[in-house]
Amino acid sequence: MTAEFARFAVVGAVGFAVDAGVLQLLVSAASWSPFSARVVSFPAALTCTFFLNRLWTFKGLRMAPARAYGTYGAIQTVGALLNLAVFTVCLLLAPALYARPVVALAIGAAVAMLFNFFASKRLVFRP
Repeated sequence: MTAEFARFAVVGAVGFAVDAGVLQLLVSAASWSPFSARVVSFPAALTCTFFLNRLWTFKGLRMAPARAYGTYGAIQTVGALLNLAVFTVCLLLAPALYARPVVALAIGAAVAMLFNFFASKRLVFRP
C-alpha cells in the first residue's frame, strides 16, 4: 500500500466520523429523520475530505478549486452509488449475508474506495 493511499484511507475514516457525527447529532438533538439528516451530513463529510485530501493526501489540484470541488463531489456520488450496487449484488448472490450485511457493506465500501481514490487522483488532484 502506498503512503498516498494510506493517507486517503485515513481521510476517509475522518469523513466517516464527520458524516456519522453530524447524522447522529441531527437525529438525536434536533429530532431530524435520518434521511433528512443525511442531506446535511454527507456534504459536510464531502467538504471535510475534499480539503484534507487537497492539503494532505494529494497536495494540489488539477483545476480551479470550485471546479475541483464539484468534480470531487460527482466522483464521491458515483462512488456511493457503486458502493450500493456492489452491496446489493453481494446480498442477491449470497443470501446468507442477510444475517451479516456488514460483510456486503465492507465489500461495497472497498470497491468504492478504490474507485474514489483512482478517480480523484486522476481527475481532481495532482500526484
